[in-house]
Parts: sequence; structure tokens; C-alpha cells
Amino acid sequence: MEVNPPKQEHLLALKVMRLTKPTLFTNIPVTCEEKDLPGDLFNQLMRDDPSTVNGAEILMLGEMLTLPQNFGNIFLGETFSSYISVHNDSNQVVKDILVKADLQTSSQRLNLSASNAAVAELKPDCCIDDVIHHEVKEIGTHILVCAVSYTTQGGEKMYFRKFFKFQVLKPLDVKTKFYNAETDEVFLEAQIQNITTSPMFMEKVSLEPSIMYNVTELNSVTQAGECVSTFGSRGYLQPMDTRQYLYCLKPKKEFAEKAGIIKGVTVIGKLDIVWKTNLGERGRLQTSQLQRMAPGYGDVRLSLEAIPDTVNLEEPFHITCKITNCSSERTMDLVLEMCNTSSIHWCGISGRQLGKLHPSSSLCLALTLLSSVQGLQSVSGLRLTDTFLKRTYEYDDIAQVCVVSSAVQVEA
Repeated sequence: MEVNPPKQEHLLALKVMRLTKPTLFTNIPVTCEEKDLPGDLFNQLMRDDPSTVNGAEILMLGEMLTLPQNFGNIFLGETFSSYISVHNDSNQVVKDILVKADLQTSSQRLNLSASNAAVAELKPDCCIDDVIHHEVKEIGTHILVCAVSYTTQGGEKMYFRKFFKFQVLKPLDVKTKFYNAETDEVFLEAQIQNITTSPMFMEKVSLEPSIMYNVTELNSVTQAGECVSTFGSRGYLQPMDTRQYLYCLKPKKEFAEKAGIIKGVTVIGKLDIVWKTNLGERGRLQTSQLQRMAPGYGDVRLSLEAIPDTVNLEEPFHITCKITNCSSERTMDLVLEMCNTSSIHWCGISGRQLGKLHPSSSLCLALTLLSSVQGLQSVSGLRLTDTFLKRTYEYDDIAQVCVVSSAVQVEA
């Protein structure tokens, strides 16, 4: 009868513990009314409890710290820290000890060991300690593989491994929306939701623009000469709460002058988000390059460079238009026609020649109008005709102006 030999016990013991900060102690208050049978007994016990907050004993949150009792949650963007200890439990000296720690993810295997050199010898009741750190950059299952190899006094080479599996969760839900203005400006709205179970302190939410744009953050207002956040003085984001951030991107001058280049730009930039949780644990996420749908302007684009907000009734006012040939190959010969509407009347010569407009080039045009009706009026009635192709482009509802009686003082 064949008997399997007993499995040899190792001389070394391996312990792996996650390093996390302590948490505030929470207790369940037990109290009652004074007219109840226990009287003031429960209230007095709470006041004498050293873990409660003096003067606020009925709050669950105490003023003492407790060490974590479990592995806890690990979120994307945080730093995973672990303590690895190899202890010599035997009564003999062990030689050539090599401790290796690898982190296996769904896409790669990372070596986290501080040193890959072997320790010459380890005496009885002594240990080898190591602390590893890793910024988590992937969601899903992670496996910490700790391997130990050594040589006994008798010259026998020994080897064993231990596996520690944990899940990396998603801390934030980020949604983005793009709004293309009539000018070359792009507005980005970022909705950030805390999908963890604890509050977050939002330390920084910024947009790093692509090389063609400058960015302006629209998340603060000026009060009494000071810049104040629109979210208030406290930057905490409670669990499942959502906060909206707004940014305005303007093309740099050297790119704004080239209509064909800006028209096709889809890459806007990426969001950089930094937060802190519990007792200051820091996390950071950086999105991939955000992309928008490039606006389609057709062959000819008309945009407004200047227009007043408020004008007087039956008094001429001026606007400045910018006409751009969005074609990259074809030169246009344009004729401008101005058609009056029931409320807006054009002052000038209709049917005048604008001349040739080369590919990806622009020209600015100053025009004069007059309104015969009060209220919010729409500027319409511009027509551009390309005499080469006999094609007419119509532009209505270009903008709106508020028309008031001339008796009302219009502020400059």
C-alpha cells in the first residue's frame, strides 16, 4: 500500500496585512425619558463612557479612534499599501531568503518589492519586514502574490507562495456634455457623482486642455472682491451626491485664425480629479482624452463678432459679422443680400459684391440695422450667394436684441 509522505512544514511564516488609517469610533446610544423606569441611568452611563463626545453623548460618532477590523474597500485612484513580514519560527538559521511581492491585474503583472536582493541569513525568532505601495489604476480583481524562497541549514532549497485577492471599486461616476457656441468656444459640463459609502472632500477638479485651447473655469463667483466657489466654503461631496462643474474652452489665437483646423478638432482635454476621504486618504483620477462631436458648419459659416444687448426703438445700431469659407479647396465669390423682416430693417445696399474669399479664410463685415418694434427681436434676413456655383446660403435667427423705447435710458 502506497502512503503519501507527510507535507513538510516550512521554517518561515509569512504574514501580509493591509495598511490603512484608523476610523472614528461609532457607538449606538441607548437612552430614555426621565419619566421611564430606568430614569437617568442610561444617560449617566453615556456621560461616563470615555468614547463619547462630551456634551454630545447621543451622537453616534465618538472622539476615539479604532483600528480597521477588516480589509475594507479599495477604490480606483487610491494608494494600496501593505505590510509584509517573514518570521523565522524555527530554531535554526535560515539562509538566502528572498521575498517577492507581485500584483496581478487583468492586464499586467507588477513587481512591488522594494528590493530584489536576497537576505544572507535569518536567525531564529527574527523577521524580514517590507512595506509596499501601489497607486491603483485598474478596476476589477487584483491578486497580491507573495513568494518566499530560502535555504535550510541542511542545504535544501524551499519555496512557497500565498495569494491575496481583492476587488478595486469605482469611486466616482463622471459624465460629460459638450456645447458648441456660435463662436469657436466650447463649453464642457462635467457631472461628478460620489458612488462610495463615505463623504469625499473634493480637493481639486480641473480641466487640462489640449494644445489648441485655453480653458477658463466657471465654478466660482466674485463676492466683495474675493473669489468664492459656487459650491460654498465646504467642498464635501456626500455619498450618491452629484456636483456639476463648468468650463469654457477658447481656441488659441494662432489656431482661431485657421478656421479649417479648429473645425475638425475633436480632442478637448482631460479632467484631473483629486479627493480625500476619512482621515485624509488621498485619491486621484485622470480621465482619458475627452472628445466632442465636431460641429458641421457647411461651406460658409457666419458668426457674430459684436452686437449690442439693448438698442433704442427706431434708432440705427451696428453689428459685426464674420464670414468664413470652411472649404479647404474652393474659392468663393460672394454676394450679400439683406431682406427686411416685419420688425428688423437693414440699412445699406443689398446685393453688393463681397469679392473672392479663399479657402479657410475669413472677412469681417460691419452692418447697420433698425428696429420698428419693441421687445426681444430676432436678427434675420441675411443671404449669401456664391456666384461660382449659383448657391445661396440663408441665415435667419442669427441673434436677438432687446429693443426699448428711446425714452428709456440705455446703459452703456
